[in-house]
Parts: sequence; structure tokens; C-alpha cells
Amino acid sequence: MLKKAGIMLILAGLLLLSGFTLQWPEQDPRIWRIGVEDDSKQEFAANLTVDKLQYQVNQGSSQAVWSDFPAGLDASITRNLSIRYTLNKIPEHGVNFKFRVLSASKAVPQMSVFSNGTLSGMIQIAGIGEKSPYKYKKLYELYIPKEQLKQGQNELRLGAERCLYCSNKEDPHLYWSWDYLELESLTEPANEPVHGRYIQMGTGVASNDYYFDTGATRHLPYVLKWLGIAYSGNIVRAGCFSNVGNSCSDMKNYYATLKEYNTGAVALYLYTKNITLDPDGGLPADAGAKLMDFLKQYGRYIQYYEVDNEPGLFERSKAVNVAVAQWLSEHRSIYSPHLQIVSPGWSYKSTGGEPYGWERDSLQRKELEDLTDLTNGHAYGTSYADNEGGSFVENLRTLGSDEDGLPKKMLNTEVGTTNTHLDPPAYGASQKQAAVFDRILRAHIGFSDIFIQHAAFYKNYELFRHDFDFKSHDPVAMSSYSFPGNQDSRVKIFRRLALAYATHGKPLSFEIMNHSEVKDKKVYVRAVDTNYLAPLPGSGATSDKLLVNFVNFEDSPQSVRIRVKMPSKGDYHGERIGPGETYRDAVQQVNVKASPWAEFQVNLPAGDSVQTILNRKPGD
Repeated sequence: MLKKAGIMLILAGLLLLSGFTLQWPEQDPRIWRIGVEDDSKQEFAANLTVDKLQYQVNQGSSQAVWSDFPAGLDASITRNLSIRYTLNKIPEHGVNFKFRVLSASKAVPQMSVFSNGTLSGMIQIAGIGEKSPYKYKKLYELYIPKEQLKQGQNELRLGAERCLYCSNKEDPHLYWSWDYLELESLTEPANEPVHGRYIQMGTGVASNDYYFDTGATRHLPYVLKWLGIAYSGNIVRAGCFSNVGNSCSDMKNYYATLKEYNTGAVALYLYTKNITLDPDGGLPADAGAKLMDFLKQYGRYIQYYEVDNEPGLFERSKAVNVAVAQWLSEHRSIYSPHLQIVSPGWSYKSTGGEPYGWERDSLQRKELEDLTDLTNGHAYGTSYADNEGGSFVENLRTLGSDEDGLPKKMLNTEVGTTNTHLDPPAYGASQKQAAVFDRILRAHIGFSDIFIQHAAFYKNYELFRHDFDFKSHDPVAMSSYSFPGNQDSRVKIFRRLALAYATHGKPLSFEIMNHSEVKDKKVYVRAVDTNYLAPLPGSGATSDKLLVNFVNFEDSPQSVRIRVKMPSKGDYHGERIGPGETYRDAVQQVNVKASPWAEFQVNLPAGDSVQTILNRKPGD
């Protein structure tokens, strides 16, 4: 139980050292803070073995000693934590909950956050374990709308959660420690319902692996909508290849389609293997001309350019990669001023390339990192956490650690699993192929800013079946690729996470109408107005869609009924995309009446999700 003591601000430093309570000025938006922002967990209890802990904190107060408060959560020791506090009045714009993680396990622990019995979020926590010589510290934030608060006594309940497919064998691997936890009132309307951290997701959509032709363009909208990444400014890997004939045959229309669905692109065009540099180390004229022509034609559509792909694995020269990055840096102001340069898609291979094995050497990678705007790092299965060759650890080795995540933004152009990857046996997953795909995506939600699944129709990595002719195939007949043994598909897993973390916009107010039925259930609602998103750099893409998402993190079916405050009164038209083996099965047309409040009701199978996409203007 926390002690309450009024103190004068001039004595704040002295009293903090003594463990007394601090009172903030009235204008401070902080409601409470637990712990001290000192890069340490020393003020907390060293060992607590109670599964459920309850604490009462006083509004507007903090203190320096927390000898009865856990230094973090550990699913095998302290799985649940209840923080109770009083609000004299409900903050008009809701609150922001944040906590700073000092270290976490490699297993990608999840922290559920319930406000008065309603799930406010499931935070995906990235970590590299306690024994690593590197540190990854991260401030996670969560928007909690005012509808999940009440005047008087409130409860914020935190929990360490297993993966959807895992048994209690995973519990010893789910732990993290924190520096402090804090709740603050928002002083103005939120621009984004922050869910841990702002991330963007994508995939690669090409026909026959490498072709951006009319078949790829026709399938593109259906892939974007089915995966739940359309309209929110997400990023796909989309750039034809200079060494593949007809690869670019419909590239302009493809990029125009991305713009229509408010989706950006990272491109990789220039084939670099057989390039001989000029004596001064620069790109030869023919290579520069290819890049210039590509940027002249398509530079206004793309937001990012990737220097190369897995240079060690594909025997690429470091000097050529450096020359490409330098050329882009020197010429983008002419052809594509908004363009950001992305480091090569590192495979961290210890052999191959020129000089031999250079891609594994962090000092040699740093030469490229010094020339680019975003880092990269491919990852498959659980490789991201490997101490040698793992993207997460290798980027920390190259770039160092920061006080809040990586010191450089990360765009991973390839993430996913092959059909042979399985979740580690130590975690006890019942669906091993589904679990490892879920885990690697959740890991990247924890540490990468943008990540792109490889790839929608690529054999052995696929989201969708591709045993058809793209030129004649009807996109509504697309079907998801299925793992054997009645496991969840990659599409189902990707959608669940995209709808929870990668749909963006100004939050719409909503109220859960069947609160008693979903109380303490891991059912997440996310409703946004994409009209408030800034235009994408270069293409100027925008959206006017309203997105209403329902995500079931439970391993049992759940029914949810809500009402959402729409921008105005009237009839709204659009699509509802939910469970289904084909796109045709998953989508249905909907009409919604708003007063301006509109009601939605969904039945969610275990681990499933539903998105309603509505035109922003009634009657459209």
C-alpha cells in the first residue's frame, strides 16, 4: 500500500531520496507514476512469489521506494498485477499508459492491459534475454479511451500472457523488468490509438515471384484488403528488377493502385552482381542510368529504396553497395526528394560476397549504415533472436543501443517462415507452424518500425495458394494457404496482428454494449478514421475510410457488440471482411445506419478477426 504525504516542491529531491511521496503541480498531466525514471529496477522488490498482486496508488503522486512492488512480470511467478486508483473526473480525451522495459526474454512476452475489465491492449515486448552483452530498452505506450474509465475507483490490470497456441511450458520464458510505469491524462484528442508502438506491416505481391504485370495489379487490392493493411499507410515491397525481362510491364498501374489504397512501397530495382565500378569507386554510367530512369518513372510513387538484397548470400560486393547508396544520396534530391534509403536486406551470412564474409562483420555493415536512413535485417523462424546472425542482435551490435529502442529506424524487407519452421519445443505449442509464424511477427511488432512478410504468393513462404494463372485468375477466388493438421493459416495470423497493430488513423469513440459477456476477455476493438492520416510522401496518397476492427486473442469463440460514434448521421456503405478460406467467402457488403452512433455485432472464432471498411461520407 502506498503512503500519501503532502510535500513542498523545494523539498522534492530530498524527500525522493527518503522514499516519501511526491505531489506534482496541478497542471501536470500525470495521474500517477510507479517507480523512478532512473534506468534501474532497484527501487522495486527483488523477489515476489504471489501470482496476483494488488496495489492502490494515489492520484497525482509518485515515490522513490517500491519495496513491495514487482520489478516486472514473470508468468511463472507473478503473472497478474492490479493497480487501483481514483479519478475525481474522467479525462475528456482519455489517458496514455506507458511503461519502460529494461530487459525481456527472447520469447516475445505479451502484456495484456485491462482497464476496468475491458481489454485496452496486448503489448508485444521485444527482448534478447538477461545474459546478452547488448541491451534493448523500450518505452511502450497504450491509448486508453475515456469510455474505458470511470469516475471514482478504477482498476488497471496487467498480465503476462502465453502465445495463443502455447501451454504452461512457455511460462518460464515469459518475463520482463521495467524502469517505471505511468498513467497520464491526454490534454488533447489523440491522433492515433497507440498500441505499444507505431508500426507498419506489408507483404510482397508479384505474379510468378518476380513480375509486376497486369495479373499482379489485379490481385493487389484483394491482398491488401484481406490482410487488413489497406488504407492505413502501410508499406509493401514492390519494385521490378532490372535483370528480369518484362518484370516492370505494369509497374506504373501497380503503383497507382497502391496509391488508391493509401499504401506505400519500398523498391529494389538495380541488379548489382556484375557491376564494375569506375576508378573513383563510383557507379558506372550504365548502372547510374538505370537507377535514374527508374526514379524518373516511379520515384514519385515510392517512399523507400533498398540498396541490395542479402549481399553475402548472393555474392555481392560491399564496394558496389556503397556506391549505390552514395548515388542515391547524391541524386534523390533531383528525382525523388522525399525518398529514404534503406540498408541492404541483411542475411548476416558469414561466407560469400566481396570481401569474403563481409556481411557478417558489423564494422563493414556500419559503412553502409552510415549512408542510409533506415536499417534492415531479414529474419525467418526464430532467427531474429540468434546471438550470431540474428537481425535483432546484429543490429544492436552494429548500431549500438539507445535509451528508447534501436537508434535508427528499421525496415525489414523480408520476415516470415518457411513450411519447415516450427516453434521451439520449450514453448509447448500445439500448432507449431502457426505458433512460430505468430511469434516472429509479434517480435517485429516489438522492435521493428516497418516489416514485410516474404511473400504473398512465394512457394514455401506463401500466404495464399498460387496454383493458378495470374492472367486469367479471378482475384475473389484467392484462397489462403493452409498448414497441415487444422492449424491456423498465415493469413489468419497476419490479419489478427495487422488489425490490432497496423491500422491507423484518428480514434473513433466506441462503447462495448455487452460488457459483462466480454469482461476480462482478451477481445480488442480498434476503430479509426483514416481521413486524418498525413499524405504519404511522394505519392500524396490519402484515405477517407472508416475502419472498425475486432480482434479475438482468446483461444475460444467470443461475441462482441459495440456502438461507434461516426463522423455524422446517415447511412454508411462498405465491406465486412472476416473468417473465410477464400476472399469471396470472407467478404460481404454492409450498410450501417448512424445517428451518429452506429451498432456493430460480430461473432469471432478463436484467434480470429473482423474488419468493417466504410466510406467516410454517408451515402457514398
